[in-house]
Amino acid sequence: MNKKHIGSSMDEFLIEEDLLEAVEAIAIKRVIAYELEQARKKQKITKNKLAELMQTSRAALDRLLDPNNPATTLKSIIRATQVLGLKMSVAIQ
Repeated sequence: MNKKHIGSSMDEFLIEEDLLEAVEAIAIKRVIAYELEQARKKQKITKNKLAELMQTSRAALDRLLDPNNPATTLKSIIRATQVLGLKMSVAIQ
């Protein structure tokens, strides 16, 4: 067993393996996709209707709501939050 990482933090491990940025992007995207999907369901808005309200395609909306697809623009996230009546805040620490 390789004991190289015993006692190190997960962040340290991910940095050493050059994975931290990708893991953080997926984690953030999963939260965003989850929150948008929950709001959509709560308001009983179909995906087709949400795409129409966002003035985008259903395929673009599916990419936005895909928790494993980190390739999403800030513009589409903001548009979705506005259409769903949500407020988005960003914190950089």
